Amino acid sequence: MAEKRDYYEVLGVSKNASDDEIKKAYRKLAVKYHPDKNPGDKEAEAKFKEINEAHDVLSDKQKRARYDQFGHAGVGGAAGGAYSGNPFAGGNFNFNGQTFNFDFGGGTAFDDILGSLFGFGAGGARRPRRGADYQTSVTLTFEEAIFGTTKAVTVDGKDLKVKIPAGIDDGMSIRLHGKGGPAPEGSTERGDLYVRIRVKPHKSLTREGAIILSEQKIDMVDAALGCEIDVETVDGIVRMKVPAGTQSGTPFKLSGHGVPFRADGDRGPHIVTIIVETPKNLSRKQKELLEEFKGAKKRGFWS
Repeated sequence: MAEKRDYYEVLGVSKNASDDEIKKAYRKLAVKYHPDKNPGDKEAEAKFKEINEAHDVLSDKQKRARYDQFGHAGVGGAAGGAYSGNPFAGGNFNFNGQTFNFDFGGGTAFDDILGSLFGFGAGGARRPRRGADYQTSVTLTFEEAIFGTTKAVTVDGKDLKVKIPAGIDDGMSIRLHGKGGPAPEGSTERGDLYVRIRVKPHKSLTREGAIILSEQKIDMVDAALGCEIDVETVDGIVRMKVPAGTQSGTPFKLSGHGVPFRADGDRGPHIVTIIVETPKNLSRKQKELLEEFKGAKKRGFWS
């Protein structure tokens, strides 16, 4: 898999480019490489995709901040992007840098479609019609989608066990060859079963490709002096150090606590964004201490 280019380089802007400069550069390149202006040009199509990917990150303040600090690993780039391909095509496809084969039994989806609609196989040879394709769905918890699981589905009154691979995402489908409708007369080939994946949202965690994201609130004193906090991850509670002087919106990376994206078990990061809370109801003593601090700062005692 080719290494991703720097997003600023892709758009031809500096790392301190303003939002307007990024928008202007994107529009210019998008017009130049748009598929409508370059029909059939695979290189232009690839550049257009790369330009859109770079703009998607750099035009979003939070994504840009994570990219500036962690590079592609901060925005899912280390995983090689999200799922690509047709989930109903069967065979192999690449998902987060890992190749899965969801065709349990061989054959190609195109042949199956030809067979079910017209009774022809590859090359136009006549063959008996196959059974109808069935569809069903399973709902996973956030953690089940991250780590994988096995789910039972019922088809025509018979229970089937479906192996769910680690890292699968909401909206994907798994194809089980020959597990659909019964074969019609004159044929021995059953249809296929497509299992659509639904993932329940987590109460505090979200997902972006191979990255898991969360926010952690701390008070202004802890932000100023530094502290240690407990962070909820899919692996349980992780203790994380917040250095003194941390500003609100600062992201921190917990390596290896994200989504699996390779067959060897490598995982993306969990990125924690610190939100510094400003107190609303101060006591008189607290106000006096803050006024004292403010005065000391003005006199040059604090930098």
